[in-house]
Amino acid sequence: MTIRPLDMERDRIAARRIWQEVGWISAAQADKIDPYITAGNAWVAEVGGEAECLVCTAPGTMRYQRTDLQASFVTGVTVSRVARKQGLAGRVLARALQQDAEQGSLISLLGMFEQGYYNRLGYGTGGYVHRVALDASMLDAGPDARPPVRLTPADAERMHALRVRRYRAHGGCVLTASVLTKGDVNDEDNGFGLGYTRPGSDELTHFVWCVAKNVESGPYRAMVCFEELSQLKELLALLGSLGDQVRVINLIEPPGVQLEDLVRKPIRTRHVTYKSEFETGNRASVYWQARILDLPRCVAAANLRGDAVRFNLDLADPIEAFTEPGSSWRGVGGSYRVELGPESRCEAGSDAGLPTLTASVGAFTRLWLGVRPATGLAVTDQLSGPPELLDALDDALRLPPPTPDWDF
Repeated sequence: MTIRPLDMERDRIAARRIWQEVGWISAAQADKIDPYITAGNAWVAEVGGEAECLVCTAPGTMRYQRTDLQASFVTGVTVSRVARKQGLAGRVLARALQQDAEQGSLISLLGMFEQGYYNRLGYGTGGYVHRVALDASMLDAGPDARPPVRLTPADAERMHALRVRRYRAHGGCVLTASVLTKGDVNDEDNGFGLGYTRPGSDELTHFVWCVAKNVESGPYRAMVCFEELSQLKELLALLGSLGDQVRVINLIEPPGVQLEDLVRKPIRTRHVTYKSEFETGNRASVYWQARILDLPRCVAAANLRGDAVRFNLDLADPIEAFTEPGSSWRGVGGSYRVELGPESRCEAGSDAGLPTLTASVGAFTRLWLGVRPATGLAVTDQLSGPPELLDALDDALRLPPPTPDWDF
């Protein structure tokens, strides 16, 4: 078994076969894999002369408070039918993360197929994502929307440019390669967009992209994108204008708002539509995980209010078992002195006079991101320390819920 970078000319057919065997594409959709294997770095495990495991990552950024951190996004981990249960996925992913860390990525994020598998490589579960199903006729977003411009997949570059500079809050993510937005808007039939441009320009300021299997009545699945939060109301008014025909519109709740504030009679509508094809409501779920790749630089990004909290950190990183001895990057496990406060810092070593926090890298990533407080993680995850230290960390890390606002 050989782990090596993907060779587009040599491995294209094998890569497409792997995605077909896991059910991500059909034979007729074979070219839909291309954006993912060209957007960043791709690695394969070769067995018997053929690529049988494929891992793709893409570069981007994640916003931590008000700072954008260089990030790596795992856009695919797949193994063919003939190479399952051989430990290939973990080893290839570890090799891909080594390259991304060497290229400056501070954190890695991925969409998980199930909680547990990627924990073995140091990932911790992210925060809840709210997927809201709205009765379009019940939207009450204010004045009628202006007539929009029509958008098609041919406008993918313009849409991507706005996605990159869109309004983002803590945890907001950007995947740099425009081919990924092209892939998103070309992914399904019956997709269409409506948006608004800057006066005298074709540059988009806010837009909505919708996909529907049943164009006549829905449900529609919508992605909203805007430069300023105030523009969200016009997009919702625009969606509401479809309410005479479209029954339900599903979208991910944007950061910083509660969409039901702009819905008439949400509880009554939820009861009336219960268990129907057009059921409304709000479903919270977690689809993403993250892990720190560069601990000192991630800690240094924290600009926290109040008194600094100083402690020793005994950090375990299980990815070391998946890396090759002598590799330049084998995770971030070790002993550190950490200070979290207005000027945060982290350095190797320990201080006998400080309390000690013991954690897995996944649990510490969740703490640092603000997914859950230290006292909660001490109950549900691999994190422990003196009660006084846990309480102090709860007080220090009062962060907004991290919201990626980008499916990956």
